Amino acid sequence: MFDQFKNKFPVNEQKWNDYISCFKRLEVPAKTTLLQEGEISKKLFLIEKGCIRVWFNNNGKDVTFQFFFENSTVASIESFRKEFPSPVSIETIEPSVLWWIHKKDIDRIIEEIKDVPLLRDKLINALFDRTFDYMKHFFSFIKNTPTERYLNLLQEKPQIVQRIPQHYIASYLGVSTVHLSRIKSKISKQKQ
Repeated sequence: MFDQFKNKFPVNEQKWNDYISCFKRLEVPAKTTLLQEGEISKKLFLIEKGCIRVWFNNNGKDVTFQFFFENSTVASIESFRKEFPSPVSIETIEPSVLWWIHKKDIDRIIEEIKDVPLLRDKLINALFDRTFDYMKHFFSFIKNTPTERYLNLLQEKPQIVQRIPQHYIASYLGVSTVHLSRIKSKISKQKQ
């Protein structure tokens, strides 16, 4: 699982093995809650196989905020880093094989690599990529219609449309499942 990352993080073999040994393998079925909204996040997950969604409760309504697939890391970053209650829940959508690492181990690793410019920059870039993804999703709700959001999803993240149940996609797009069905029907008719 970790061999694909080894070349991206140039540390000596002993350190690499030390860091890898901090991860624990976990197999879970679909619909497994990995973190409940309101809990303090103590684990960061790396997805070997499966799909995870991040969601929150908005006055009794389930709002999906983000999806993660193979070779992605996921945590409630705000809670994980600052140790305050998570604003989101994290749940598997598919049966998943995950590797998790405890916060104390990540904190130690970050402390050790922060003076290595290449590693520090990779970490910063990964965090900014996540932030850019959040911003893009947020701005799409201001700038785009639901149909435009769905078309962008088809173009930019087709794996979501291929692997995610429709009710989660509707939630992610900010529409009802009925509205999503209408959007898909309208697009289908335009293609004919």
